[in-house]
Formats: sequence, structure tokens, C-alpha cells
Amino acid sequence: MTNTERDQRQMHESYVQMTQLVMPNDTNPYGTLSGGRLMHWIDVAGGVSATRHARQLVVTAAIDQIVFHAPIPEGHIVVLEALVTCSGRTSMEVKVDVAGEDPVTGKTSHTTTARLVYVAVKNGVPVEVPDLIPSTPDEKAIYERALHRRELRTAARGKAES
Repeated sequence: MTNTERDQRQMHESYVQMTQLVMPNDTNPYGTLSGGRLMHWIDVAGGVSATRHARQLVVTAAIDQIVFHAPIPEGHIVVLEALVTCSGRTSMEVKVDVAGEDPVTGKTSHTTTARLVYVAVKNGVPVEVPDLIPSTPDEKAIYERALHRRELRTAARGKAES
């Protein structure tokens, strides 16, 4: 392998599904899941997804977006699905979708969408990650949108540094 060639991984290899139950200590005064607790779970699921892709330890570099669409009541099941949507040289964007599930009826609803950026590190230094290979038409569309967001983040970072 030359210096310009990197390992490659399929997008679906980074898929993570994490399930939690909303307990009383996870809630806010309204009896619904605390946003802070959910953000922690999102970061854990996203970090596992990024680690699966990189096969290295990762750190959270940025929380690009979190949109809370609906609350999740105490006693409901939380299902977090994470997937690496694009990779750079050392960083990866991960999308985390969150659904709430009523344990009695089984009804689920999409409650939260998050996008985070992770960097692979070894001994405190960023290291290269594999190229991401989308294989289905849906994955290719996800990848293209993620590349566009990456360009926007890079441009915004350049403006902030000037």
C-alpha cells in the first residue's frame, strides 16, 4: 500500500443500534427524557460507529447538529441508530437517528436527528481512517449529502479562523 492508498470500509460496516430504557433518573421535571442524557447516548452510539469504521479509538471533534423533534416519556424505549456517512483523512461524520418506542403498544416515532464529527487518534495524535465506500443508491445519496456538509463545515471553519 502506498502513502496515498488507504484501507476501505463499506458504509454499512459502521452501523450501530443501541437501545436504552428511559428510567426515572434519566428524566427532567416534565417526566420526559432529559436532553443532556440523550445527548450522552447519542455521543456513545456515534463514537461506537466511528470506532467500528476507523478500528481506532476516536474523540468527539464536533457536534454539528442535534434536532429534537419530540420528547420521549419515562418508561419508553429509546432506539439509537448510528452510521458513518463520510470520512476524511482523519475524521468521520456520523449520523444518529433516535426513535422512541412505547413498550405497551410497540408504536415507534422518530424523535431526534444528530450529526457529529469524530477524529481517530492514537497516542493523542490524529491518525488516518479508511475511505468510506457507499454501496447502495441510498448510501450513495447519504454520502453525497455528507460530503456537501463537510465542505460547508470546512468553509465555515476557514471563515472563523480568519
